[in-house]
Amino acid sequence: MATYTLPCVFSRQIINKHRLRAVRAAFRTFSLCSSHNANKMSAAEFDELRRQRMARGLPKKKPIDGIKHVIVVSSAKGGVGKSTTAVNLALGLAALDKDKTVGILDADIFGPSIPKMMNLEAEPELNHANMMIPLKNFGIKCMSMGFLVDEKSPIVWRGPMVISAIDKLLRQVSWSNTDYLIVDMPPGTGDTQLSLTQNIPIAGAVIVTTPQDIALMDARRGVEMFAKVSVPILGIIQNMSIHICSKCGHAEHIFGKDGAQRMATELGIEILGDIPLHIDIREKSDSGAPIVVSKPDSPQANIYKDIAAKLAQKVSEAN
Repeated sequence: MATYTLPCVFSRQIINKHRLRAVRAAFRTFSLCSSHNANKMSAAEFDELRRQRMARGLPKKKPIDGIKHVIVVSSAKGGVGKSTTAVNLALGLAALDKDKTVGILDADIFGPSIPKMMNLEAEPELNHANMMIPLKNFGIKCMSMGFLVDEKSPIVWRGPMVISAIDKLLRQVSWSNTDYLIVDMPPGTGDTQLSLTQNIPIAGAVIVTTPQDIALMDARRGVEMFAKVSVPILGIIQNMSIHICSKCGHAEHIFGKDGAQRMATELGIEILGDIPLHIDIREKSDSGAPIVVSKPDSPQANIYKDIAAKLAQKVSEAN
């Protein structure tokens, strides 16, 4: 009987597909088992577990293989445009220097938005070392929990499970030769944010806020958190600083004027730039074609690229 051998490329694809299924199954099993076990814990037991882990002291920061500089984009408050800013900053950094490689990690486990903004729906493949290969679009390497779980499936995890999942997305991914990794942080100043900043070397943090007082209160908490863990603040971005009417071009400070500027002056932190509330930014993000690539010569895209240039200079000077 004649025997046939699949071409190497096809057999590799089949093996990778089975491996990836195993990775996805592991994440789902981790989700179910960890959530079940955590939910069986009493509040006192959970607090004791956290106390034991904190008693071990701060972990030694370990670099991520293949990554030169990590920049975290953070907001202590949700809904201020952090993810949109992170995506366009990553694209801005890539536009500055075609020889630089840029990646983005979606660290918001509960509400991953990078897949939609970067127009990516495929599943990551595995390399020969069983490391996930980031998906890529617009020249940016991307990794997100959204690639590994169904978008309609809620993730019901407590802090330790979330931290473990993020660690896998950082260290079980083949980031090879990435000059800048932009980390889209989840909103808040809790366990996830602290663990990220304590476990990996970070070149600096960017704080995204809107001008109104409520957002600024939370942004200040974010600044204080990074100060406590000795992460340098690269600057503050005032998002939605002004609304520009798409019909008549009228400009109005609907969220207040210069709130972030006043806070930055008080704290001695640089304002990297003001980004307007403009319909093009929102529409392009929702359609999976961020404004820096879809309208690269627009005033809005140029703001992001100018901020990216400032970040690149600050990181270069610090290193």
